[in-house]
Amino acid sequence: VATIREALEVAETADSVGSDAPVLILAEADPGLVASASGRCSSRVRFTVASVSGIRALAAAGGPARSVHLKVDTGMHRMGALPGELGAMVEALREAGPRLRLEGVWTHFAVADEPDDPFTAEQLRRFDAAIAQLGASGVSADVVHAANSAGLLAHPDARRDMVRAGISIYGVPPSPALKGIVELEPALELVSRVTAVRTVAPGETVSYGRHWRAGEPTRVATVAIGYADGIRRDSGSAGVEVLVRGRRCPIVGTVTMDQLMVALAPAIVDEVVPGDEVVLIGRQGTEEMTSTEIAARLGTIAYEVLTSISARVPRVVV
Repeated sequence: VATIREALEVAETADSVGSDAPVLILAEADPGLVASASGRCSSRVRFTVASVSGIRALAAAGGPARSVHLKVDTGMHRMGALPGELGAMVEALREAGPRLRLEGVWTHFAVADEPDDPFTAEQLRRFDAAIAQLGASGVSADVVHAANSAGLLAHPDARRDMVRAGISIYGVPPSPALKGIVELEPALELVSRVTAVRTVAPGETVSYGRHWRAGEPTRVATVAIGYADGIRRDSGSAGVEVLVRGRRCPIVGTVTMDQLMVALAPAIVDEVVPGDEVVLIGRQGTEEMTSTEIAARLGTIAYEVLTSISARVPRVVV
């Protein structure tokens, strides 16, 4: 997870189902939040340390002794200890004494989703050198990990003691280049309902800004989902489609906060009524709309499409 709040939510859910699985916060946590949440952080929560100041702040925060994972920067240059900083990190951990226990060491790849790029191998070389440097300082960890979903699929030598499977848990390949390595089955769908249907006359426009204009009489359906739910505001101009009664229907006009409009396919203009299901991600009939296709149309990646689905969208486990 990324934050203390997420860690607490996952820990509470795990407690409720009787799981003892640990929860790792991948970002260095804000010391103030650690202190305020110390009474609620169960022993299952693990913290990332990526700097000497982070180690010292975590050691000084209230609450029980904590297990930590040391992040090594091997080329992503976002966070973590560079090779020349590892000695100071080791010393800071020793100063923390029993307050902090080094459980894991990890790194993160920059281009694992591009299987032909040699930089992933270079990052692994740097990571192995860092592990050796820590070992020479008398430091070892129970768990060494490097592979995200792309690393898991495309770089078997990166799997080490555990993997951090992210987007693959959704059943979505990390990139189009990795689609065929393992057959993944999408584990979610995003659906809504038609709330209204109307005919838009030629020359009339739809939605804010009047960016879409009907060239002929067009049956347009309003759908109860919008950018506050995670649908990009520019989806219509990007050519994103949805599925209605098994047919692809393009989003037209600007997506609004709580609703969007679609032009109904000719074959279903006389069939669609309020209450009909609309599939934004998933299958309907013989058609499928994937997060990968949506991402390609929007000029982004499937990760952004999926993680943009906001908290106000109900989650239903089936």
